[in-house]
Amino acid sequence: MKKRRLFIEAAAVLLGIFLLAGCQQEAGTPPTSSPEVASPSLVPPTLDPTPDGSIISGVVLTSDGQPISGAAVRIQATENSTLTDNRGYFFLTVPTVGEMVTVSAWAEGYYCAKVEQVSAPASGLTISMRPLQTGDNPAYEWVAPTGENSCYSCKAGVTQVWLDNDAHGRSATNLRYLTMYNGTDVYGNQSPLTRYVFNRDYGYFPLKPDMTQPYYGPGYMIDFPGTAGNCAACHNAGAAIDAPYGTNPNMVSGVDTFGIHCDYCHKVVDVTLDPNTGLPYPNMPGVLSQDIRRPFTDDPDRYQLFVGSFDDDNVPMEDTYLPLYQQSQYCAPCHYGIFWDTTIYNSYGEWLDSPYSSQDAALAAGLEAAQTCQQCHMPAPTIFDGQAITNIAPNTGGIERDPLTIRAHTFPGAASLDLLQNSVTMTVQAERTGDLVTVSVTIINDRVGHHVPTDSPLRQMILLVQAAQEDGKSLDFVDGPTVPAWAGIGNPAEGYYGGLPGQGYAKILQEMWTKISPSGAYWNPTRVISDNRLPALGSDTTLYHFEAPAAGPVTIDVRLYYRRAFIELMEQKGWNDPDILMEEQIMELDQDGN
Repeated sequence: MKKRRLFIEAAAVLLGIFLLAGCQQEAGTPPTSSPEVASPSLVPPTLDPTPDGSIISGVVLTSDGQPISGAAVRIQATENSTLTDNRGYFFLTVPTVGEMVTVSAWAEGYYCAKVEQVSAPASGLTISMRPLQTGDNPAYEWVAPTGENSCYSCKAGVTQVWLDNDAHGRSATNLRYLTMYNGTDVYGNQSPLTRYVFNRDYGYFPLKPDMTQPYYGPGYMIDFPGTAGNCAACHNAGAAIDAPYGTNPNMVSGVDTFGIHCDYCHKVVDVTLDPNTGLPYPNMPGVLSQDIRRPFTDDPDRYQLFVGSFDDDNVPMEDTYLPLYQQSQYCAPCHYGIFWDTTIYNSYGEWLDSPYSSQDAALAAGLEAAQTCQQCHMPAPTIFDGQAITNIAPNTGGIERDPLTIRAHTFPGAASLDLLQNSVTMTVQAERTGDLVTVSVTIINDRVGHHVPTDSPLRQMILLVQAAQEDGKSLDFVDGPTVPAWAGIGNPAEGYYGGLPGQGYAKILQEMWTKISPSGAYWNPTRVISDNRLPALGSDTTLYHFEAPAAGPVTIDVRLYYRRAFIELMEQKGWNDPDILMEEQIMELDQDGN
């Protein structure tokens, strides 16, 4: 019995030693040899050891010592990365023994972190992650894009590219926006206040403007004087964050004159979308659908926060990565808007409904891949002074990166000639049979992931089809569509194309009470009376017949223009935005129709 008892006690001691060792290994430093990854799927194929390779291993922990599983660990500024296992352990294979590298880490809900001057082989690294701040500080003062201690002082090249190109940075001072808001022209002349009448069944409703009086176009302030509206929720986002319905765009100053500026954009940590539709909720534009986290500058744990697109950021304790910054959903709050139950802005919703929004739908539609808003509107690399930027913050702590990972803050849009001329494909076919010249024009929206044109209902495309004989005299138009009257009736040399052979593409709104159409005053109740814009991968074909001359060649000239606003409104406001020629084809038919 004594021998049996001694045997049991010895076995218990050995078992206790084994369990203790196991517990110590589970909670402590990972082993320095023969590392075992919990799941092979956590290690990308690129991490397979090479003949000269070595391993860097360690653990990622919370600030109170708890392991973080699924953290992204990377050899900074490379594709060499992995995820931590359920114990927080990571194992990276590096090809060069002895080379000094920086090991970075990021996990959702934490600031980025890093360990510098690591030389492979190395083990026992501990990367501690600080939790991301919660809450928002209304007392925070925005960092200015320019000036002392600004974005420019650290990231001059990237900021200058943004200043030179991005309309977001001019959203607060855009004359079209301000004159539409104020009901003025560009010289400050204001239209008379809107007249209202009372009906016992409907209450007060507006009357059409009195055109016997000087009139400078519609305006929110002449329809709803004494109120601010929610226009600032998108256009003046930095100023409107605490008062989305109470911010007058005329009163902003300082950093807020940049509208949607750098510091604002890089403090958006989430957007609120309806899970049933994937869209923002109605009447929740801009800041109303964004989660903004302004830091607490006096708190050492929450003194700053910048959110961006790198999970290996070089300024830990201030910066973090957010996958949302590479997803179209980030753009939804300001690019989807319902007013009075009518969808006005919808480039995000149009993208969501298009084949570009999912990989399966894209492949089924014959596309190479799905595409996000950022892939088109933030192209890489960033070109500054003719060179691709490889360091976002040179001489101020930045690191060298692959230039294709640095997306340009250019945001090309409605004013971009290059973008517009690479949006659609236009094909023209013409034939001459007997006494007729027939022209067929097809326009395909084959390079844009939303409707063309999109968002503002003021925007339009105008197709002009001209046929002339040898001496330049236009052929008589026999049959086919004509450009709508909203393109202007008058001298074509001055941009009045209404009634000419061609087509107009636009979403046309009509005001419910005054019946004014087309209207851009969608702060009033409106309805869509027509919409023939081209959706993603959509096309339109139109036919035109002209009377052929008795003899001599015929020249066909087909042009597609982009126009920022309806010509009558432009005249009222004094806007001077020239038409942009998107596509043009000129062809000649001889006597035999060749």
